[in-house]
Amino acid sequence: MVYYFMIIIPAIDLKDGNCVRLTQGKKDAQTVYSRDPVATAKKWESNGAKLLHIIDLDGAFSGNQKNLEAIIKIRKAIKIQIQVGGGIRDIGNVLNLFSAGINRIIIGTKAIEDPEFLTYLCNKYPGKILIGIDAKNGMVAIKGWEEVTQVSAIDLAKRLEMVGAAGIIYTDISRDGMMIGPNIEATRDMVESVKIPVIASGGISSIDDIKNLMKIKNLWGVITGKAIYTGSLDLKEAIRIAGGK
Repeated sequence: MVYYFMIIIPAIDLKDGNCVRLTQGKKDAQTVYSRDPVATAKKWESNGAKLLHIIDLDGAFSGNQKNLEAIIKIRKAIKIQIQVGGGIRDIGNVLNLFSAGINRIIIGTKAIEDPEFLTYLCNKYPGKILIGIDAKNGMVAIKGWEEVTQVSAIDLAKRLEMVGAAGIIYTDISRDGMMIGPNIEATRDMVESVKIPVIASGGISSIDDIKNLMKIKNLWGVITGKAIYTGSLDLKEAIRIAGGK
């Protein structure tokens, strides 16, 4: 069996200034894991993470970023790279985040609703605009996963690659927070459909899940959230096994 290196990316989901995890993206199914996001970010950095994934859940649901202050505090506290998403739907959000030292931003809902805005960002900030494609049964979900569209996730990925997106974060929302393992087949299909980097998300629960994802050639990385908060996945061990690239 051939295994490929990939990067392991710990996630911090912010809601009301706290680190939380949602089950299948449902805002009324949340668990608070920490009320100190800065301490959590430092912990993941000390465990060997090279990149931190932050989502402003309040922003994702409302369309307006609500946790910028917490994000800025995290940025000041750690040295590793940070990518941020959730509610980034106008140029003001983008400027605020880049001014704060965020390395890359993730556009989700706005990528579908306003292609011209996305094209502008990709041209103005080459290599710094990631697209969050959240899918249920292969179809794209938007607005904090509350609305499932009739747009195919793979078709959207191909279109956004042409626009100049730096990479795709692909989440199977039926598995997110469920601890039942990632959707290997759908992830492989996504990776094989585009040439830009793909980061998998959703359902990671164990080292075995990491090893299964490592069988996908050219998968750039994987985001893990609930598993590292509950302890079912040791972040330091996952990074070691995946190559720490």
